[in-house]
Amino acid sequence: MKLNSLKDNAGARKNRTRVGRGIGSGKGKTAGRGHKGQKARSGAAIKGFEGGQMPIHMRLPKRGFNSRSTIAYEIVNLGMVQKAIDDGKLDAKKPVNEESLRAAGLVNKTRSGIRLLAKGEWKAKASFEVTGASKSALEAVEKAGGKVTLISTAAEKSEAPEKAKTKKKAKKDSK
Repeated sequence: MKLNSLKDNAGARKNRTRVGRGIGSGKGKTAGRGHKGQKARSGAAIKGFEGGQMPIHMRLPKRGFNSRSTIAYEIVNLGMVQKAIDDGKLDAKKPVNEESLRAAGLVNKTRSGIRLLAKGEWKAKASFEVTGASKSALEAVEKAGGKVTLISTAAEKSEAPEKAKTKKKAKKDSK
């Protein structure tokens, strides 16, 4: 094989269609855009426009509400932690916290903290430092001889003074 004999497979490269180059090409005059109108012009594409008819996104009723102050926890199950301990990714003798869970690959990014849930089997004796935990997870860890310490996040700390201010304003307004 020589460098001067290299070539692409048949059909690997296709020339672009040259539009607007005469009627003989099959893409002359209107260049495949039809006749006049908004869509024949450049930059014209109206997403959601239904020709003057009321668009479907306006015809359907609005539902639901997304609160901006919702606390979104990263969820960790006891079964996942037990598997990481069995695989040697986590040390049960050291406290299991956000940093150790991230190092073990159980948590990618923590939004508002970590919540411990009881899904899976738990056998190890370990201490946890998490933002939240379910009752069944607390019972499972304590039954195995471990303990769970609940810590507060920065989001919860910053939220508390704002609530106090709004309550004071509400009392003043009602007088």
